[in-house]
Amino acid sequence: MSAPLNLVNLERVHKAHGTTVLLDDVSLGIAAGERIGVVGRNGSGKSTLLGVLTGREEPDSGRVTRRGDLALGVLDQSGTLPPGATVRDVVLPGSLFAAEHEWAADPAVRSVLTGLELDRLGLDSPVAPMSGGERRRVALAAQLVRPLDLLVLDEPTNHLDVEGVAWLADYVKDRVGALVVVTHDRWFLDEVCSQTWEVAEGRVHAYEGGYAAYTLARAERARIAAVQEQRRLDLVRKELAWLRRGPPARTSKPRFRIEAAQALIEDEPPPRDTMALQGFAARRLGKTVYDVEDVDYAVPGDPATGAPPRTLFDDLTWHVGPGDRIGVVGVNGAGKTSLLRLLVGETEPDRGRVVRGQTVAPAYLSQHVTELPGRLRVLEAVQEIARIARIGNQEISASSLAERFGFPASRQWTPVGDLSGGERRRLQLLRLLMSEPNVLLLDEPTNDLDIDTLTALEDLLDGFPGTVLVVSHDRYFVDRVCDSVVALMGDGSLAALPGGVEEYLARRAAGEAELPSAAGTTRPAAVAPADDAPARSAGEVRAARKEAARLERRLEKLTAAEEELHGELAAAATDHARVLQLDERLRAVLAEKDQVETDWLAAAEVAEG
Repeated sequence: MSAPLNLVNLERVHKAHGTTVLLDDVSLGIAAGERIGVVGRNGSGKSTLLGVLTGREEPDSGRVTRRGDLALGVLDQSGTLPPGATVRDVVLPGSLFAAEHEWAADPAVRSVLTGLELDRLGLDSPVAPMSGGERRRVALAAQLVRPLDLLVLDEPTNHLDVEGVAWLADYVKDRVGALVVVTHDRWFLDEVCSQTWEVAEGRVHAYEGGYAAYTLARAERARIAAVQEQRRLDLVRKELAWLRRGPPARTSKPRFRIEAAQALIEDEPPPRDTMALQGFAARRLGKTVYDVEDVDYAVPGDPATGAPPRTLFDDLTWHVGPGDRIGVVGVNGAGKTSLLRLLVGETEPDRGRVVRGQTVAPAYLSQHVTELPGRLRVLEAVQEIARIARIGNQEISASSLAERFGFPASRQWTPVGDLSGGERRRLQLLRLLMSEPNVLLLDEPTNDLDIDTLTALEDLLDGFPGTVLVVSHDRYFVDRVCDSVVALMGDGSLAALPGGVEEYLARRAAGEAELPSAAGTTRPAAVAPADDAPARSAGEVRAARKEAARLERRLEKLTAAEEELHGELAAAATDHARVLQLDERLRAVLAEKDQVETDWLAAAEVAEG
């Protein structure tokens, strides 16, 4: 069988912006059906490579050829949509679908509308007033519904929650046609791509397989050619150790020789000593970090759009201890960012309280790049916070830490005002780390960070002797950095996920709203409704679920009170009067507990209906 013909060919292409050479004598091709992931540091030329491939940019020299009848679709990062258009105009234009029944009968199109939540936005909604994330999903959907020979996506997972990223991976794996995707989402790379291109120093290095195979090949190239520093090789080897120790679902897919990986990591220590770090954190932080007690919190409605007030947290109780490393996931709009803002005191609950430990020194990385001193240069902006930072058991100078985060010596004297969005994000993170916090709260920290910077951040966090809370849609980062995962399911509660992100996706797919509580106890199994049970309205079901949750919390408190009373009875065995008092209280607790259990079963039956 002959090899498939290339859709696009680059021959000895050279491209520079100003004095910076981004592509230097690059030759490569894209064949039909290939799925290629493109990685590299911010500013290395990834977007320029896509521009040359798609014809949006012309090379300074060399030749680019494309198949004559090539159907090409491109999602760039601009988010530009036609003015005055609706979702229907952009995603389901008349030139593509002459009648509504054409797309309505196509399961692939319906999958796109549902998977990207466009059915919730409304097909006749104008795109002009939409948020950046909503406009991004509309632009992505417009490319996915088209029959294309080559689909080129630049950071498609931005603004998607972890569930949306999983859906997108499944969709592009099943579609016909070639794919080229620039992304820093390592799980997505491993799940989707059969090849990985690394853009570095004007060259494009091609590797077979996804992120895991690319990591090994890069380590071998560095070791054999000795063209990178020993420290960077150690980081790659540490990353490999993580991959090999990881869940079976990840280690079953790498397309490389297992014995080669074992040879690289045989003497590698564990990524972090969890017990030692927790002990150190307890000495720095004491027993209390954050205690969320019976908190209610709602966001106000928007009169301009007619959006009603929305409850984010309902009687929420949660404990964050010293040394905890917790990932927070959930559907968009469930309140993940609001939860972090409550913890750091930027907002206050409507009811209940948030107790913060006296020794807590938090550093909060928000999704928005905060005001940076534009008058200073990069190194000066870091040294403005501190010249030396102690992170774990190592002291790091401002210059050394800046170099780890992608600011080489030549770049450290760049004015802050001249930095790109990704560089400003890195500088924001640098300044937080230099302040030597003992609690890190990171809201979507992987946004705008390249893979090398993410690896450096993970390496630093491996030795961070404090508490780490991470809100992220990046499954790889959550698995790598966090020891436990909790989820906001949109019903006002916080749920513990012993199975991590995989459990969250499985339960979401199954439509389950009831999860184990964040305190670690499991909610009782709901009673199945009888076949002749009367139909319930959606309002009745919601009210029953809320009542069942309230009764469940009451059950937990009564159970704790029962255990405490049993302990007091044992301690007061020789005090007859005290025993009688405690016995009376115990009888009252048991009677109430029995009634609450009965009420809970009734509410659960309605909720399941």
